[in-house]
Amino acid sequence: MNRYPLWKYVIIVASLVIGLVYALPNFFGEVPAVQVSPLKATLKADTALTRRVEEILRKANIVPGDIFLDPTSVKAYFADTDIQIKAKDALQTALGEDYVVALNLLSRSPRWLAAIGALPMYLGLDLRGGVHFLLQVDMKAALAKKAESSVSDIRGALRDKRIQYSGVTREGYAVIVRFRDKAARDRALEEIGRNMPDLELRTRDDANEFRIIGTLKLEAQMRTQEFALQQNITTLRNRVNELGVAEPIIQQQGADRVVVQLPGVQDTAKAKDILGRTATLEVRMVDEERSDAAALQAAVAGQVPFGDELYVDRNGAPILVKKQVVLTGDRINDAQPGFDGQTGEPAVHINLDGTGARIFQQVTRENVGKRMAILLFEKGKGEVVTAPVIRTEIGGGRVQISGRMTTQEAKDIALLLRAGALAAPMEIVEERTVGPSLGAENIRIGFHSTWIGFSGIAVFMISYYMLFGVVSIIALAANVLFLVALLSMLQATLTLPGMAGIALTIGMAIDANVLINERVREELRNGNTPQAAIAAGYERAWGTILDSNVTTLIAGVALFAFGSGPVKGFAVVLNLGLLTSMFSAVMVSRGMINLIYGSRRKLEKISIGQVWRPAGESK
Repeated sequence: MNRYPLWKYVIIVASLVIGLVYALPNFFGEVPAVQVSPLKATLKADTALTRRVEEILRKANIVPGDIFLDPTSVKAYFADTDIQIKAKDALQTALGEDYVVALNLLSRSPRWLAAIGALPMYLGLDLRGGVHFLLQVDMKAALAKKAESSVSDIRGALRDKRIQYSGVTREGYAVIVRFRDKAARDRALEEIGRNMPDLELRTRDDANEFRIIGTLKLEAQMRTQEFALQQNITTLRNRVNELGVAEPIIQQQGADRVVVQLPGVQDTAKAKDILGRTATLEVRMVDEERSDAAALQAAVAGQVPFGDELYVDRNGAPILVKKQVVLTGDRINDAQPGFDGQTGEPAVHINLDGTGARIFQQVTRENVGKRMAILLFEKGKGEVVTAPVIRTEIGGGRVQISGRMTTQEAKDIALLLRAGALAAPMEIVEERTVGPSLGAENIRIGFHSTWIGFSGIAVFMISYYMLFGVVSIIALAANVLFLVALLSMLQATLTLPGMAGIALTIGMAIDANVLINERVREELRNGNTPQAAIAAGYERAWGTILDSNVTTLIAGVALFAFGSGPVKGFAVVLNLGLLTSMFSAVMVSRGMINLIYGSRRKLEKISIGQVWRPAGESK
């Protein structure tokens, strides 16, 4: 009646062993570390870099606790933060700008646990410390860029259809196309309306000129702003990943803001440097007709020709480029450094999307032998990264940019292009740093509150239910073990709300054992034998346990589906805790009770505390 088959015991033991192994890394804590990641595309994290890091530390008389290689970086950990900072300074000085040297925190867990995939769960910013930034997306710039893109598209469409026009300009968010005759205007109106559904078109005529005025429709404006936000989030994530920052949290907040959290990163300056690369890329043509010395000198003096803008390259030389934007970085799918197959010059090989390929083919066809400038805009200031010469017409979306660049410059440009361009400029509007000591204090408080709650439940259960209470507490400990192991397996991020979820799960999980114990007591009061009472207690309590947990699970799923940030973290812990509690409270505790009482044929009494009977009823 109260005996489990062998396979059930095997499942329980296997679950406990797996839970212990995967929960174990969370109990070793973290140690100060330095993480060295290649910044350039052609540099790799390999054994050679590991040996170089070892040599630099040896010359600086710094002894690391250990140095090891992972797929993206070399990591070394140290005894304390003072040695960590000295090591960071020594490595950054010796390695130069080719590598990112960042302060970090690493788990102390043994290497063999990591080899089998047993990793500690991620800790959120409030527990681990790190940096928090809130960035504001410039939506006006996103709409202006969309209108500027429409200018280029209209020019291309009218040229393809050989429709004569006298000019295409942008005024604010509106695009104005001018014609000398009404017939051409009417043909263009039909062509633009067919190819550009995002524009709301109207006409305006006067004595000598016919115009089409196109403005972005409201739904197109909303779509453009949403695209700008999502593109910026994707770009930020790519750039942070390129630079080797682990476990970043990059997510939308509101309609035009992005939250960036880098848990474990202690170096605020390095984090701001990473986010400082949130620049926009533009491709424009150099104004060859006005690039003589006299014109450049006049431009520097403030007399910039109409339709041009003055920028400087990285050497400080002035360059006149046209205002018209040919391409932006969001048209680029991939970029890799390399060399020109014919001249051997350093080059950047890029792949464009369909629209970008068409635009680039048309522009290069019309500008062979001329220079094309790649501009980097950061915090409202533009700089010419390079101005290569167009060798020939380029089609098919596979583009080679070469001329007047070094090998190092080619690597830098490829990295920036590959990481992606922002759809709109951003600026940091809030900056917050959570120190490791504050995170450690939050962990201590959360752990103590959970431990106090567990201890209080243990005292009550053991004093009230005796041996059954001891079994219930062991099952509750197994539930916590399973929950921590699952969070570690899923590599979930634990935050303070998550720790609150663990504490709540402990309280809810013991509920199931209370139901089982009271049901066993009720069966004993009804006159059943102890063996029959145990069997009936577990079987009849199961329906109630399932119903109560399912209803709570529905609420937890709703929290996860409609919540965000800390609410989602709480919901994940709550839902997983409900699932593990049903297994531990029923199967694990039943297995222990079966081991204790199941083999006794003549069982007259069980240790479940005082079985209260109604007044006047005989025992």
